[in-house]
Amino acid sequence: MENEIKLAAGAMVALGVATAALVVMPYIQVRDIEPLPGLKPYTSAQLRGRAVYIANGCLYCHSQQPRDRNFGPDFERGWGRASVPADYVYDRPHLLGSMRTGPDLFNIGARQPSKDWHLGHLYQPRAYVPGSIMPSYPYLFTIKDAAEEGEQVLTLPPRYSPMIGKVVVPTPEALDLVKYLQGLDHTYPVLPPEPKPEPKS
Repeated sequence: MENEIKLAAGAMVALGVATAALVVMPYIQVRDIEPLPGLKPYTSAQLRGRAVYIANGCLYCHSQQPRDRNFGPDFERGWGRASVPADYVYDRPHLLGSMRTGPDLFNIGARQPSKDWHLGHLYQPRAYVPGSIMPSYPYLFTIKDAAEEGEQVLTLPPRYSPMIGKVVVPTPEALDLVKYLQGLDHTYPVLPPEPKPEPKS
């Protein structure tokens, strides 16, 4: 009986130490973080697009956390600086991701700001990135005989265009998703600029 009590006590101590190290301490470190000056809250359209991003499982193939140069070649891949906790102040839930079947999207809005490119890439990725394994999302688009007033028509390479006489029109969900992707631009500085030295008199 004495051994069981020691075993249970040891397990509780180990659980307590692990909880303190992996939950409590990180929470204390990041609970009062303020947003960086260049970080803007999401617009309502971007929040709707973020929901589409989550619903379609984009976070299972794309991360949103470039690593420091000491831990990987993310900067050399053109994914931008390493992320910091203050970059995620407005993210609920956080979409850090753990897989990189596709490129990191932390700065996709800066790397690829074109709305037309994003829409076409969602409709048919291989038309824009040969050999891409990303699935297409045709249900985010409507094929019509003609676009209605105010609707945007997708311009696709001829090989990927629908039947002759038809046009591809993005749904509101596709447009919101693209606004979210365009808003993923974390190119603002993390550290304040260094003060200029005062001139010697």
